[in-house]
Amino acid sequence: MELVRGLYNVRARHRGCVLTIGAFDGMHLGHQEMLRVLRERAREQGLPAVVLSFEPTPREFFARGTPPARLSRFREKVAALSSNGIDRFVCLRFNDTMRTMTRARFVDEVLVSALGTRHIVVGHDFRFARDNDGSVATLQNYGPKNGFGVTEVPKYEIDGERVSSSLIRIALANGDLRRARKFLGRPYRMTGKVIHGAKLGRTLGFPTANLRLHRRTTPVAGVFAVRVSGDGLDRAPGVASLGTRPAVNGTELLLEAHIFDFSADLYRQYLHVDFIERLRDEQWFPSVDDLVAQMHNDACRAREILAHH
Repeated sequence: MELVRGLYNVRARHRGCVLTIGAFDGMHLGHQEMLRVLRERAREQGLPAVVLSFEPTPREFFARGTPPARLSRFREKVAALSSNGIDRFVCLRFNDTMRTMTRARFVDEVLVSALGTRHIVVGHDFRFARDNDGSVATLQNYGPKNGFGVTEVPKYEIDGERVSSSLIRIALANGDLRRARKFLGRPYRMTGKVIHGAKLGRTLGFPTANLRLHRRTTPVAGVFAVRVSGDGLDRAPGVASLGTRPAVNGTELLLEAHIFDFSADLYRQYLHVDFIERLRDEQWFPSVDDLVAQMHNDACRAREILAHH
């Protein structure tokens, strides 16, 4: 998959595509259905399947200092789009110029002039341009005179609920990982590079792989039963803590994963951590002995849970 960042990097060779637009945060089952339709239309027209997205997301831009936690960071989104058969990912900066762009100008400058869109695939509730006054009906109106068709994808529901990133965020914040998994079609996952830690876990008999997440906020926090993949590991069972480590007066957001019956060095490797079930909140302990006793209890519960997952 080709990644194109910024409208100024869009070249003449990028013109002519079947396009969809969205944040695609978390790549849930609704997103996967949208991309399936996109690939289908692209095959029919013999054109590249292209996703257009924005950084920061419009929701983050308008939230300013308190954006909602992302389900997936940018690197994870790129990997997910690539694995879903997308030919090109065009990522544009969302700023005041983009925010104030009228729907006519957005269609003319971005969809037609820059990308040469021949067909666009969007959800029934798609909105765009200044004050969100562009809709599917707008695209259907502009399409014929600008040389592109429009496919409206109906809402994707599971058990009567429309699947959305917001629903998944709420489920994760509530520690309801099963509900999140239902909408994602897989366990919730975070990816990070292993860094050197304080080695406290090793001295306590629980060596951990410490993953830097490059996130300001996280949709989940606490202690979890997990499965870890990457660098030769394939869904290896373990227990992980995600947060600022109040037990050792920590402040940096960190994911610490203890992989059962494993001791090899994973420094600088990228690992994928699948969250299977939430065990408890992070907490402070009055003594190291109390902390170690709780860690043994967490590991025991995680092993029992993972025996069935």
